[in-house]
Amino acid sequence: MHPRIHAQNFPEKAAVIMADTAQTVTYRELEERANRGARALRALGLCSGDTLALASDNRAEIFDIYWAAQRAGLILVPLSARLKTDEISYIVNDSEAKALVVSDALAGTVREVAAHREAMPGLVHIVTIGAVAGHLDWLVLCSVQASSPIDDEQIGGRMAYSSGTTGRPKGIRFAPGSGTPIQPNPGAQLFGRLYGVGADTVYLSPAPLYHSAPLGFTAGIQALGGTTVVMPKFEPEKFLSAIEQYGITAVMVVPTMFIRLLRLPQDVRNRYDLSPLKRVIHAAAPCPIPVKHAMIDWLGPIIDEFYAGSEGNGHVTISSEEWLRKPGSVGRAVIGEIHICDDDGNELPVGETGTIYFGGGKPFRYHNDPAKTKATQNALNPDWTTMGDVGSVDDDGYLFLSDRKDFMIISGGVNIYPQEVENLLLSHPAVADAAVFGVPHPDFGEEVKAVIQPAHWAAASDTLAQELIGWCRERLADVKCPRSIDFEKELPRAETGKLYKKELKDRYWPAS
Repeated sequence: MHPRIHAQNFPEKAAVIMADTAQTVTYRELEERANRGARALRALGLCSGDTLALASDNRAEIFDIYWAAQRAGLILVPLSARLKTDEISYIVNDSEAKALVVSDALAGTVREVAAHREAMPGLVHIVTIGAVAGHLDWLVLCSVQASSPIDDEQIGGRMAYSSGTTGRPKGIRFAPGSGTPIQPNPGAQLFGRLYGVGADTVYLSPAPLYHSAPLGFTAGIQALGGTTVVMPKFEPEKFLSAIEQYGITAVMVVPTMFIRLLRLPQDVRNRYDLSPLKRVIHAAAPCPIPVKHAMIDWLGPIIDEFYAGSEGNGHVTISSEEWLRKPGSVGRAVIGEIHICDDDGNELPVGETGTIYFGGGKPFRYHNDPAKTKATQNALNPDWTTMGDVGSVDDDGYLFLSDRKDFMIISGGVNIYPQEVENLLLSHPAVADAAVFGVPHPDFGEEVKAVIQPAHWAAASDTLAQELIGWCRERLADVKCPRSIDFEKELPRAETGKLYKKELKDRYWPAS
């Protein structure tokens, strides 16, 4: 259950392969690189319990740093490579990071952060992965360290920050455990048990590793002794090619990747041998029912879905077989118990829609923000916590998501959940992406607005807008349908598929 054990048992097995270059890091090399990394962190003055921030494109060195931090007792904070200087400053300060490691692919970010160093008084070091003038190079620092373990090894922790779709990102700090880092990994054990992965797994990661699930899953595969294949970024045909080239047996994706795969020409989809693939896992955003049906028809009943968050307070999962019986469900809880509650905290009957709470799961708190932490707690049962989503459960305990509570539209006293409308619009062949939200209305408070990314920009027109509005009205209650549609060449989404709806919505609401 740790790369060191696998380095001893099968040293020349591939731990990491970069899909674009076939660069390979064996378990022996990963162990040596992680030990050098731990020594480099000590040379920087970082001690057990300190915080280390990391911003990088997808590259093999991420795992050196991850496993170095995990054996040096550090709290690792992955940062999105897309963050601006003020966003980085906020997280560095909030997390109390003493060192920031940044990839040389983000050299412009390095220079901007360095120029605003005074805004981060607790930051002692800025280190780059690769040469950036004026900065200490992580690769050079590690090259002069011994490859043996440090004397004071201690298991590390991590700290995840939300993507900040509704304001400043929130930090969830998971403190280090006690004792040696060479111990069973509960997260990897659960991952292996739920999804049937282990030492024989060849796992493809097409998403940015600075997000919680991609980093957690790839590190989990390494804890189990499998091989992780990492794409620099998701590209539909290269994704299929990697499955064939590397004999991929498991992969985790997000629904927007499904949509892009399904839009490949049929002859391209048929060009690659996908027979090694035994497990496809998806999460992070709602998946339209027709899209998932199409993926199961293509790949077979090998698709698992889960619903969870960085908070770790609950985990819900569903297999293809279950989903075909319960289309649209995200499954039943395997961590925590689901409670659907009204705005006063009262538990609602089966089938009614309300805020989703988890009870009996892992407690969490938002770092330096007791008010936000308290806001997640049920008013009547403070041990029940929510991630802000709305949904219902059926008689068999299967959870169905409606939307985020923050995005609910109230029009003339009627509650409207945008996700339902977005899923319908995404099933139209002229639509590549869709965002639905409320905009001000003088009589009803809000009315429904859709912003569409068309499959072909040349088609964006009033004619298409009216066609889509009419198409929705044929399939949904009139009150749920968009009253107007605007077009954008590309909607703002994170690589995880999460839609930055607030960014769009703010354009239509007057500043308060």
